[in-house]
Amino acid sequence: LAAAAFGAAGPVVDGAVRTTNLPWLLEAVALERRLGCPVRLLNDLEATAWATLALAPEDCVTLNPGREGEGNRVVLAAGTGLGQALLVRAGDGYQVVATEGGHADFAPRNATEIALLEFLLGRFARVSWERILSGPGLGNVFDFVVARLGIAPDPEVAALRRGGDAGAVIGAAAVAGTCPASVRAAELFVELYGAQAGNLALTAMATGGVFVAGGIAPKLLPLLQAGRFVDAFVAKPPFTELLQRIPVRVLTDANAPRTGAARVAASLASA
Repeated sequence: LAAAAFGAAGPVVDGAVRTTNLPWLLEAVALERRLGCPVRLLNDLEATAWATLALAPEDCVTLNPGREGEGNRVVLAAGTGLGQALLVRAGDGYQVVATEGGHADFAPRNATEIALLEFLLGRFARVSWERILSGPGLGNVFDFVVARLGIAPDPEVAALRRGGDAGAVIGAAAVAGTCPASVRAAELFVELYGAQAGNLALTAMATGGVFVAGGIAPKLLPLLQAGRFVDAFVAKPPFTELLQRIPVRVLTDANAPRTGAARVAASLASA
């Protein structure tokens, strides 16, 4: 090997990462000794962000066309957790910045979302965005919809939820329209996903675009395309017009993190 790069879900500090949802400790120095080549460890969203610089049109689905530009970009991805990364414009290219912004405090916008926060505070000492915008988070929202909004679930979905996470089942039932509680949970999930995407776009002044990645977005694509996501994304006066001009795309290429890591490895090999 000339060089290698690996994406991992967790903060990379001093060339090492302890993964957030797995009991793994990865160290670049140890991997270099084992592989006999230079190694770079990346946050998984950092790897995905690098991949967005080499996308084909068929790798994305547009939610908001906006206006094409060369400003900063952002990536956020709900899956097992909620990852976020920035692409900061630097000269003729971009510098990718990893973040742990998915663990920032959840900020409700209305009475329903305040009730959701209160419900989750009964389960967790602290409610981050990841408690909502993730596979387990969709399960949390489903429980809120049933317990606090009083919307009846399909019995089969309810039974699967009692047996475990069942986020994928809830999402599938929502898209199919077979479970009222799943439909409302997914609607709320999509609205909050759009709201946080708008927060991130404003934080980074991401006039170059927003990319929605991760495993959940392609599965909920019909719901993301229905309008709730973009409506929540732009509903931030006095900056509604600014956000309307920002392109928003769903990244549908499941290999994007590997593509991004390969891009970094190639750069490392040629250095």
